[in-house]
Amino acid sequence: MIPVGDELPTLRTPWMNYLILAAMWAVWLVVEGAGTNQALLAARVCDLGMVPGELTRRAALGTAVPVAPGMVCVVDNYSINALTPLTSMFLHGGWMHIIGNSLFLWVFGNNVEDSMGPVRYLAFYLICGFAAAGAHILSQPSSPIPTVGASGAISGVMGAYLMLYPRVRVKMLFIFVIFFRVFHIPAWIVLLWWFAVQVISGLPELSDVNAASNGGVAVWAHVGGFVAGVLLIRFFADERLVMRHRQVHGARYGY
Repeated sequence: MIPVGDELPTLRTPWMNYLILAAMWAVWLVVEGAGTNQALLAARVCDLGMVPGELTRRAALGTAVPVAPGMVCVVDNYSINALTPLTSMFLHGGWMHIIGNSLFLWVFGNNVEDSMGPVRYLAFYLICGFAAAGAHILSQPSSPIPTVGASGAISGVMGAYLMLYPRVRVKMLFIFVIFFRVFHIPAWIVLLWWFAVQVISGLPELSDVNAASNGGVAVWAHVGGFVAGVLLIRFFADERLVMRHRQVHGARYGY
């Protein structure tokens, strides 16, 4: 099931959401070369991705992790490592990775920004991204594996959407072999189901120090970002904007 839209129109143009999406794609196309050069992509992920063990100093210097055929990422202590919780938010590991993240941000980000305003939304997005990075570090403090992607910050946006608009119906595309159909499902079902899947997927990591136990997906970053979004939305939502939303669309969605 893939989200392709929702039934809640925005009251203002979500230009900050567009700028974040543009930044993600600019980094993918320019900095990472759109994945056309595996050596370049691997180098960017290694140099600018977040390595938990580098930040905690619990991964031994010189530890090598394969990142591409004939290439390894080596744990180091360069000063740029301190910036990787930020830089990693704008990096991706492949086309499906960035397309998936972009789709989720496109569907859920516009109305969250509409309830905050652009400046608050940017701050909220980044803080959720940092919270997600922190959750991943706590779950894998010694990991030498670089992690990249905007999904932690986007998870925070999804948590905020759950709190703001739980009854709004999300358009979910269901694909089964050659069968395609769009279902309209309440956001609370979509988002709580997604969150439950993340938690269940991440449970093995709590008893397995092997960071690869989840196929390289930092699910606890998703969990941390989502929880941060749920908790922080009350401090970032602009009550005037939320009330305006409710005045215009409240009767339709029962909030």
